[in-house]
Amino acid sequence: MHPAPRALRRAVVVATTALLATALGCAPQPDDQATGTPSGSAGNTCAKGKLATEASGKLTIATDEPAYEPWFKDDKPANGEGFESAVAYAVAKQLGYDKSAVVWQSVPFNKAFAPGEKTFDFDINQVSISDERKKAVDFSSGYYDVRQAVIALKDSKAAKAKSVADLKGLKLGAQVGTTSLAYIDDVVKPTQEAAAYAKNDQAKSALKNGQVDAIVVDLPTAFYITAAEVTDATIVGQFENQGGTPEQFGLVLDKGSALTPCVTDAVDTLREDGTLAKLEQQWLSDAVDAPVLK
Repeated sequence: MHPAPRALRRAVVVATTALLATALGCAPQPDDQATGTPSGSAGNTCAKGKLATEASGKLTIATDEPAYEPWFKDDKPANGEGFESAVAYAVAKQLGYDKSAVVWQSVPFNKAFAPGEKTFDFDINQVSISDERKKAVDFSSGYYDVRQAVIALKDSKAAKAKSVADLKGLKLGAQVGTTSLAYIDDVVKPTQEAAAYAKNDQAKSALKNGQVDAIVVDLPTAFYITAAEVTDATIVGQFENQGGTPEQFGLVLDKGSALTPCVTDAVDTLREDGTLAKLEQQWLSDAVDAPVLK
């Protein structure tokens, strides 16, 4: 027999929940149950290799195309190389799915966290966790603490910037929908409107062609771009984190997904046992300190 579609499974869960609520009447509940928040472990719903996934017995993971280094290697998410590919397979293993049970899917960056039901179990694509995005999707706990950085051509005026104020008069660019673009608008607040590009490749081309003075990307990407792709560019500096909580990348899941607590438990375990730190050292070791723009 084929498993019921996920939409049907959800309807059954809702109906069952309603019946249980009627049976329980006004019996007091612990706070975590009343709010729908899992307490500690995700429990039996996270039985290894037996989750209510998009395809029975498989784990469908999405990312954008092309898949950039250092997050992926050779534009092949399925090879297990690059930080995010390695993290994805580590999470899959923690959930009870070996490499052969992982199915990759191509989903544009902006579509991953747009409203609407998803065709993947989780997406991994340098998506920063934010309250605004949480209105449309679920996130796992963070798997990487990130800083945003500014890149400019070495012989340009922008390369001499030492502070956020020095960037205000420049033409800046970033990929649309990203935290990078938000940093331009909310932190730099430039006198010229920022240029928004559908892909990072377009932003890099604009920098090389002099259409913008500088672009903003996450720090590991900045190190890769300046080392391998735009070698006559330099990292001008990185921004300070805004507020007390560091910006973090999280795995993206369907809003209200039953997998969210399971995936979060997996990420938390990988952080606690040192796996995330080892993978970061292996794949992002070049992303060392850069000057801080204040």
